[in-house]
Amino acid sequence: MNNTDKYKHITSRCFVNAPWYELKGRYLDLFLEHKIQPEIGLEGLCLYEESTDNFKEIAELLIKNDLSCTLHAPFFDLAPGALDPEILKASRNKLRKAFQLIPIFQPKSIVCHLNFEENKQGYKKEAWAESALETWRELNDIARKNNCLLMLENTYEIGPAAHETIFTTLQSDNVGFCLDVGHLMSFAKSPWQDWLPRLSPWLGQLHLHDNDGISDQHLALGLGNFNFQELFQFLAANKLAPLVTLEPHSEEDLWAALAYLDRTDLLNF
Repeated sequence: MNNTDKYKHITSRCFVNAPWYELKGRYLDLFLEHKIQPEIGLEGLCLYEESTDNFKEIAELLIKNDLSCTLHAPFFDLAPGALDPEILKASRNKLRKAFQLIPIFQPKSIVCHLNFEENKQGYKKEAWAESALETWRELNDIARKNNCLLMLENTYEIGPAAHETIFTTLQSDNVGFCLDVGHLMSFAKSPWQDWLPRLSPWLGQLHLHDNDGISDQHLALGLGNFNFQELFQFLAANKLAPLVTLEPHSEEDLWAALAYLDRTDLLNF
């Protein structure tokens, strides 16, 4: 039995991170051959350099091969809740470019980083929230019109309060929480139990990777210190079935992650 057959029950139920240029130039055949559904990362300059036809070509190949996808919007250097109007304008313009690809790829979701940092915006939380809410309202309107969920991921946030503020104020069933477990360990230094069940009503997606609790290593599941069994027991007990994205940073870690999920049967929920 080849890997295509062995892990089909897993790859059909999750997505795998695929930065645009790596997917286009290196891994597309691998994804197509093994029926892996990509979460297409739009970081860097691809939104400026690539033509619409380039994006359409890959999208059509995915559709032809019956593969769904998700999108990961850019986040480096962006401040969707900026108080400086010029920085805010640039951030929104780049995010809009990502959202313009939703009709082309027809993704299940588009993941964005909330980008709240207590040590930077904490002293002006209300002004930050007002600015961020305007950004996410506009982008959510685009996502909703295209039957795509908007997921807001945790990165450097040390607790769930900023996400909770956005979700409760937006009051949109199209906006959800993307829990990144690796970021919890490496950046927040807080366990998922501090975030869930507080954000469970909005939980819509998981980003799964592992690390040693010190740096954001993006290891395969089971190669670091995160207890995935406990998390999935909580999901099952609370009847939560979010979208799942694996975020390995090497092909070796991809196969190791799939093997781990095959052994543990965690996605059987």
